[in-house]
Amino acid sequence: MSEATNQPQSTEAELIAVRREKLAKLRELGVDPFGSKFETTSTPAELRDTFSEGKQVTIAGRIIALRDMGKSVFFQLGDANGSIQGYLSVKNLEEDQKAIWKCLDRGDWIGISGETFLTRTEEPTIKTESFTVLSKSLRPMPDKFHGLSDRETKYRKRHLDLIGNQDSATLFITRSKMIAEIRNFLQERGFLEVETPMLQSVAGGAAARPFETHHNALGMPLTLRIAPELFLKRLLVGGFTKIFELNRNFRNEGISRRHNPEFTMLEAYWAFSDFEEMANMVEEMTCHLAEKFCGGLNIEHKDEEGNLLRTINLQRPWKRANYHDLIKEVAGDDFFDITPEQRRAKCDEIGVQLSENMEDYEVVQQVFEKKVEEHTFDPCFVTRVASELVPLAKVTPGGKTVEVYELIINGQEISPGYSELNDPDVQKERLEHQAGGEEEQKVDYDFIETLEHGMPPAGGIGIGIDRLVMMLTGAPTIRDVVLFPLLKKKGE
Repeated sequence: MSEATNQPQSTEAELIAVRREKLAKLRELGVDPFGSKFETTSTPAELRDTFSEGKQVTIAGRIIALRDMGKSVFFQLGDANGSIQGYLSVKNLEEDQKAIWKCLDRGDWIGISGETFLTRTEEPTIKTESFTVLSKSLRPMPDKFHGLSDRETKYRKRHLDLIGNQDSATLFITRSKMIAEIRNFLQERGFLEVETPMLQSVAGGAAARPFETHHNALGMPLTLRIAPELFLKRLLVGGFTKIFELNRNFRNEGISRRHNPEFTMLEAYWAFSDFEEMANMVEEMTCHLAEKFCGGLNIEHKDEEGNLLRTINLQRPWKRANYHDLIKEVAGDDFFDITPEQRRAKCDEIGVQLSENMEDYEVVQQVFEKKVEEHTFDPCFVTRVASELVPLAKVTPGGKTVEVYELIINGQEISPGYSELNDPDVQKERLEHQAGGEEEQKVDYDFIETLEHGMPPAGGIGIGIDRLVMMLTGAPTIRDVVLFPLLKKKGE
């Protein structure tokens, strides 16, 4: 039954040929190799978690591992949530059932019925009294001890990763539960979940390059959204005072261990609030997730080889620091008193690379990203950033900074939060300045008109869900927390 023991040196093509022979044999025996509806009493993981002896049960799963000892077989039956051991006495089977069993391999899906018992080693087990073929696997499984060793194959063929790597399956189950808990957290505090368009005529809400498409029936160009912000603010104008959206955003930009062109974002808006209250909520929610799903507020981070890099400490209260003060710590107390040309020279001294066309505020931001952000691992709310960086946020008294936080954890931004700008005239001026002479293409004037109907003062947040899950689970790259990350075509 087990090709792993009988044919250890066989090529994949030879193993597939053997499995196809077994497929044909099943059909000769009158068995549908791809099954049909099968009633179960529980899942393998549920049965193991609530195990007691002497129960009659029916479960279904994939044969993950097996030990064929001739007259008896022990096997693991499971799915992404977990597995349980099954035992089968082959000598007690009818001849036709023996023939069917011989056609099964590791990787096949079967259903079994039987009575639960504990082995001499106290292993929860089902004594199989009957079995049903549910799906014949025509290709061999990944190595049962090492899973997929090639990272690219892991991302290209996620189904094999989930089959062969229980840790990976558990991570994605945890991600799903975290997202459900985020919904619960917000809904318990009176936030209403809403949906806004993914296809937009003007890509607004962030400074990013959109994916462009065309709607044939209407004969108009459209973009995939880069952010839902402007539509969510329309709902604030409409009287929805506490709202959130868990959405997919799309940005036609680079790919890295922290960036995927398609990503999941939480945005939430709270009328009559501000950026500091939103920061408090993000801190509370993140710690709640860590305690519920990660076993506490200390999160270990390892490199791709499994070596410990650092432990992130999420103990509250989290640090809050002024943007300019943090930059002075790495670039000198006089950094904002010298000329733009002297600032560029200072960047050369401290090893920050610049491009020629950077404006002065972009030079400052480059220092922040390379010398502050990338070296900040425990949580830090960076506040009062330059007004040019966030055109949708309310300006602080004096007009040079905005009421904003940027939450940095593990060397990357996890969440921005604003006191939202609700003055339509100021918003129009700042969006047109950001557009740089391309107002017709880049400024959503319908949004400006909406603001003229009156938007209440509000706090708003965005949280990159993929990065949040990376941080909480210790995953080294975004590809480890996105089920199907975008990759180049194979061979390119």
